[in-house]
Amino acid sequence: MASHRRPKQPSRARVTVLTTAAAAAVVMSSQAANAAPSEKPSKDEVKAKVDKLYEQAEQATEKYNGAKEKQEKLQKEISTIQDNVAKGQQELNELRDGLGSMASAQYRSGGIDPSLQLFLSADPDDYLDKASTLDQLSTQQVDALKKIQEKQRELAQQRSEASEKLQDLSATRAELGKKKKEVQGKLSSAQKLLNTLTAEQRAQLNEDQNRATRTSERDALSVNVPAGSGRAAAAFAAAQSKLGTPYVYGATGPSSFDCSGLTSWAYAQAGVGIPRTSESQTGAGTRIYSVGDLKVGDLVFFFNDLHHVGLWAGNGQIIHAPRPGTVVRYESMDTIGGPFMFGVRV
Repeated sequence: MASHRRPKQPSRARVTVLTTAAAAAVVMSSQAANAAPSEKPSKDEVKAKVDKLYEQAEQATEKYNGAKEKQEKLQKEISTIQDNVAKGQQELNELRDGLGSMASAQYRSGGIDPSLQLFLSADPDDYLDKASTLDQLSTQQVDALKKIQEKQRELAQQRSEASEKLQDLSATRAELGKKKKEVQGKLSSAQKLLNTLTAEQRAQLNEDQNRATRTSERDALSVNVPAGSGRAAAAFAAAQSKLGTPYVYGATGPSSFDCSGLTSWAYAQAGVGIPRTSESQTGAGTRIYSVGDLKVGDLVFFFNDLHHVGLWAGNGQIIHAPRPGTVVRYESMDTIGGPFMFGVRV
């Protein structure tokens, strides 16, 4: 017969622990439900971060432009040296052929003199070092041998120079790739931040920027400002013709520009060649440190490292290619984001 025992009751201590744990769980669940969601950054905060990333991207862009310019220069120099080496090797071969003709003539007249055998050796330097044999050669033979010696030395020097430049080119290409990745990384980070904004917030940012551009254009054209020289005026007119053209890093026109790409292109239209990068363009003319002395078309530089350049438009305004996501436009110097350093009159 089965026994009927009462179920064992949990101890008072155990009940207390379980009750406390359950209460704590309820409290935590309630707190989690009532906790305020993590706040997304505001439109202005996103804009500040994006502007900083764009500034860093432009710094890297100017370094990229410098490396690209150096690469192109090295490639031209190497090509020139290689052409000279090929031409020099042909001249050397012709000189050696001339020596062969001398040897043949001497052989037909009674055999090759031992001194001429040395003369035809692969190492003319070794032969010339044996000064005692020089008096056994004709003046014509000595002159021919010295020409070979000089041409060999010249070719050796050119080959060495080409080798050094090829190494420099390899390092420059590596730097170019590094800066390209840096620019792309900054732009990608900026785009991710912009993607956190709502469509309405992005529209507000665009409208704010468009309003500022319209105001700058009106201000630039509202007063008479000192005209630049013929070349500066022509460069400024060229830049004006590109208002609305998109910014693209590394671009030099005519369908897109970065900051120094615009200024170098504009002056090229005026028949004036200036360097490619903003830092190099600081040496393109006379520096002007007072804003009041600037004339339309003068180059104007910003930030301590001089990574941004535009063209002076008068009344506190410039024409420039600001940054990715924008177009060539008028803008107040006060909104560039970095201090005005000086102008340059080309």
